[in-house]
Amino acid sequence: MSAECPDRRVFLIVLDSLGVGALPDADRFGDRGAHTLDHLVAAAGGLDAPRLVALGLGNVPGVFSLPRAAHPQGAFGRMAERSPGKDTSTGHWEMMGCSLDAAFPVYPDGFPDTIVVEFVERSRLPGILCNAPASGTEIIERLGQTSIETGKPIVYTSADSVFQVAAHEQHFGLARLLHICGIAREILTPYGVARVIARPFVGERGAFTRTYNRRDFSLAPPKQTSLDRLCAAGVPVVGVGKIEDIFAGRGLTASVHTEGNRDGMQHVLRLAQEQSRGLVFVNLVDFDMLYGHRRDARGYRAALEAFDVDLQRLEAVLRPDDVVLLTADHGNDPTHMATTDHTREYVPILAAGLAVRPGVDLGTRRSFADVGATVEALLGLQVTGEGESFAHTILHGGASV
Repeated sequence: MSAECPDRRVFLIVLDSLGVGALPDADRFGDRGAHTLDHLVAAAGGLDAPRLVALGLGNVPGVFSLPRAAHPQGAFGRMAERSPGKDTSTGHWEMMGCSLDAAFPVYPDGFPDTIVVEFVERSRLPGILCNAPASGTEIIERLGQTSIETGKPIVYTSADSVFQVAAHEQHFGLARLLHICGIAREILTPYGVARVIARPFVGERGAFTRTYNRRDFSLAPPKQTSLDRLCAAGVPVVGVGKIEDIFAGRGLTASVHTEGNRDGMQHVLRLAQEQSRGLVFVNLVDFDMLYGHRRDARGYRAALEAFDVDLQRLEAVLRPDDVVLLTADHGNDPTHMATTDHTREYVPILAAGLAVRPGVDLGTRRSFADVGATVEALLGLQVTGEGESFAHTILHGGASV
């Protein structure tokens, strides 16, 4: 680590699913014309997020729903995804310098009998329900009571490479659900399925709700990431939210479980008071889980406005050398009604903090991996992985990397 910036902190916050316009190859994914930000603002009747606008969110190429700041107080741009996907793992891995050459396998017709039979037998289940692509909230509403009565968990998938298992926390048991998802992870690893997701729910017929006891059982990244390199260099790396799950526990020195966006930002504020140096890597899942997938533009708007307030609170306690980076991992256009799946989009990149030169236009970056390269440079490492660092571009002339 460079002796010139031993105490810098970087707060990398992923606004899960906040895409800013369809990528050139979006047609291949059924996502022509998708634009999460512009479409949610139009559908929800506006967006009151003065800090995001002041930093330059409206100046990001392709964003037309927000006013352009005459003098942006941050650096701004957008990034294209190089990997062939539009899912959580692909987006976060590429962000940390681990892009993929081939997409994860998906199961639009459900999982084959060989997988299901082994899962049922090893988990000692009476069977499963569904085994098809489905909306999580809809399938729990439709089959939740049957699951309780039969003891069979609900297994479903989506356009992503996911094996999702839903069961009632009390009737089926949360510990049991997590246990069988661990078994599923073992079974599915040779198939290259990206994630097994435990989807616990509570409540009664007609009022089932999913809980924040969700857990993702991910494949490990196939190559070294920026997180691995930071840890090897002795830099503290704290994951907030589902970061630990996404990277299969690798490349972190500590992890914090959260219960939604506001809780996540409360932990970030605490870490800003306690963490002396290193990276705080945050995923704010509500944008995607509660609003994008549920096609709730008004809820998405309210969550962005709440985040805008929390961002101002974070900036108020930053130190002079700290840098905040805001981005996303994919899109989830709440007006894209053909499905409730993610959308293949550019993602924004905003940089804030006293060390950041205001008004820097980062343009369109060729890969999400530029974020990881930038984080490494800001924290004193020589960049050796994928991506092109923009650390020197955004820092004031007197600041060091």
